[in-house]
Amino acid sequence: MSKKKFDKATLLRLLKIIFQTYKIQFFIVMVLVVISSLTSVASSLFIQTLIDDYISPMLLEENPVFTRLFKALATMACIYLVGILATYIYNRMMAKISQGTLKTIRDEMFEKMQKLPIKYFDTHTHGDIMSYYTNDADTLRELISRGMPQMVSMAITIITTFVAMIYTSPYLTILVLFGLFAMLKVTKNIGGKSSTYFIKQQESMAKANGYIEEMINGQKVIKVFSHEKQAIESFEKINEELCTDSTLANRYSNILMPALANLGNILFVLIGVVGGLLAINGIGGLTVGAIASFLNLSKSFTMPITQLSNQINTVVMAIAGAKRIFALMDEEPEQDNGYVTLVNAKKVNGEIQEAKNYTGMWAWKHQHHDGRLEYIELKGHIELTNVDFGYEPDKLVLHDISLYAKPGQKIAFVGATGAGKTTITNLLNRFYDIEDGKIRYDGININKIKKEDLRKSLGIVLQDVNLFTGTIRDNIKYGNEKATNKEVIEAAKLANAHNFIMHLPKGYDTMIDGNGGSLSQGQKQLISIARAAIANPPVMILDEATSSIDTRTEKIVQDGMDKLMEGRTVFVIAHRLSTVRNSKAIIVLDHGRIIERGDHEDLIAQKGTYYRLYTGAFELE
Repeated sequence: MSKKKFDKATLLRLLKIIFQTYKIQFFIVMVLVVISSLTSVASSLFIQTLIDDYISPMLLEENPVFTRLFKALATMACIYLVGILATYIYNRMMAKISQGTLKTIRDEMFEKMQKLPIKYFDTHTHGDIMSYYTNDADTLRELISRGMPQMVSMAITIITTFVAMIYTSPYLTILVLFGLFAMLKVTKNIGGKSSTYFIKQQESMAKANGYIEEMINGQKVIKVFSHEKQAIESFEKINEELCTDSTLANRYSNILMPALANLGNILFVLIGVVGGLLAINGIGGLTVGAIASFLNLSKSFTMPITQLSNQINTVVMAIAGAKRIFALMDEEPEQDNGYVTLVNAKKVNGEIQEAKNYTGMWAWKHQHHDGRLEYIELKGHIELTNVDFGYEPDKLVLHDISLYAKPGQKIAFVGATGAGKTTITNLLNRFYDIEDGKIRYDGININKIKKEDLRKSLGIVLQDVNLFTGTIRDNIKYGNEKATNKEVIEAAKLANAHNFIMHLPKGYDTMIDGNGGSLSQGQKQLISIARAAIANPPVMILDEATSSIDTRTEKIVQDGMDKLMEGRTVFVIAHRLSTVRNSKAIIVLDHGRIIERGDHEDLIAQKGTYYRLYTGAFELE
């Protein structure tokens, strides 16, 4: 197996995870595996004693007594029983160890995912990520529960059996070694190809899962545009690739087992013939019992070789899966060098001080490098100065963006798709960090603010609503887990969601799934507004929050958002320009640059891009 296929470091890392929790149990398993292997060799050696010392002498007696034979058979049965018990116990223990290890790995993967930057999820398909938890984890289960014990068992069996064969007959052992050389040659040629395609199969499976997940999410679009035929054709290509890789992997794997088994059978016959000839000619001191014992030993010796190909494939697939999982776990977490935190505050004699309990007032706790401690009231004053940004280092999507929003002001972004509207809001959340320029929040560079505290001060309502499996109440409280039932109801009323919630079968305790169950798009949007309201942030981001709902529902949602926006700094992204008329400032973007700014009346008077958009002379794309 080449280094490319077998990664020793990955296997050692996997073993380290097992030992962290199951060191004693794994040691016991290895002891039981050794016992199981040794009993197999001991039973083979006992055959010689059974035949030569018990059965053969009895054949020469006129009135044989079977008592000694029964005792010998009972001894042999005990040896087998010990092996069976050892095998049973270690298999049960490995089932627990494998599932426990997978639980640890899944927990660590999920914990790591929560720390990854948004960029990771923007550049990896959801189906591919899900493969880490399903296909890749399943290959690890197979390796831990079956592969590892069998590999240890095979190694011990091969070593002990080889020693026993040399002890029984050095001449026949030489014959077995020639047979072993042939088997290893076949395993290397065929098994190597099988392992290569099993790795490709893993990669093709992840690709297929990613495509299926994408198509499931886009079923409505597929049907609306009658794109079923194209979707099927694309999947058939991906599935054909998976089928080809799987077929080749299993073809070589299926060829290998019969080939090795037949070589083993040929070797078995040769041992019988050669052993008989040696015994007849008195060479090597072979007896009938020794030949029978050696034949059994040769089976025990060659059987692990025939099983080796399957174990190699198990190991290779598991290592490939482990490398993918560890690659996720080794991803660079979201960096946060901020040190300014958000704290409860109060004013004492005109000075802002930190408060132990909730006061309704928040402040930035700024520990300066010179040791000076400063508290700055959280008001929601946002300022961008000469900001440049690109998702790729050499391709900027924002150029020299400068704007400000004073506390309580509503700022609207208008422009075609790809103009940079959502990108600006992503920078405010620090989902991405800017290339150049400054973003200040209440006069503080946002790079100095801890991301968790920064995001606590920001609320967001998106066009695509993400609800979670649970009750309506749970989904609203997602914005503030400590909120009381009274606060949940108040937030729902503010968002105009209370009335429709009360008409649901169990009101606020109605269960919904992650897709929102039977709720309409407008109802889901109202819940998301209530979720933002209960968080009570001083800054709100509304990203085309009404673009996917009908005009009648939009009026209800817009009324809820208007209540939510009162007294807050608000950034609005909207295609429907009627929703941004009352904005303090409207920023018109084009290819990442600000081309116009002003309030509605100013921009209409300028008769530029905004005027053409508003009058319908030019449409957003």
